[in-house]
Amino acid sequence: MDRLIEIMARLRDPEGGCPWDVEQDFASIAPYTIEEAYEVADAIERKDLAALRDELGDLLLQVVFHARMAEEEGHFSFPDVVESICDKLVRRHPHVFGEAVVGDAAEQTRAWEEHKAREREDAGGDASAMAGVTLALPALLRAAKLQRRAARAGFDWQGVDDVRSKLHEEVAEVDAEVEAGDRERAIAELGDVLFVAANLARELGGDPEEALRATNARFERRFRAMEGELAREGRGFADLDPGQQRELWTRAKRVTAS
Repeated sequence: MDRLIEIMARLRDPEGGCPWDVEQDFASIAPYTIEEAYEVADAIERKDLAALRDELGDLLLQVVFHARMAEEEGHFSFPDVVESICDKLVRRHPHVFGEAVVGDAAEQTRAWEEHKAREREDAGGDASAMAGVTLALPALLRAAKLQRRAARAGFDWQGVDDVRSKLHEEVAEVDAEVEAGDRERAIAELGDVLFVAANLARELGGDPEEALRATNARFERRFRAMEGELAREGRGFADLDPGQQRELWTRAKRVTAS
């Protein structure tokens, strides 16, 4: 860890460091931080532990990079970051480091959120149940988190059938705007469809982000299977009429099986 911190300091040295690293700031590095987190998730999804080791290192570098820039500006250093998270973990796990008792993981999740809410209130921050749901999250993931917060506050659907009914209603509204020729309104209504779909995933006990990732993976496998078949025949998608394309897709689904 000390070696990594020293390397980062050397890279950021205006006198002999790396020009690219020296000119970066928090805003310019933030997209890389997000990208590295996704690459960690991708390695886990692929069950590639060698890649996970490397991606975790890349993600750790992002933390060290931000801490180094903060230290240069006199705000905090990497040890401060470590101390902060250690204190937070102890504070938010009184059932482990104190006398509190929790029954199961679900109860612990509720307690964790209550701890976070109290911390925001004690700091004079936003006391809303919506507070702290990061704007930078992917929209579908953020929708699910907002809905979980609302549900914990007591604002929730009456069950799966209630959400399904709302989903059908929102789809009908998209159809109505498309029929009316108002594409802007149709897109807005489509946003409502996605929001309600995320809620339905929660009601079913799933995660909409994971569901969509799985769908993306299936689509990619099937598309690659279609490409392979066409390549063997020396053809492309443009050589097929819509009916032939549908037949090709059906065959790809059978080949990929999942």
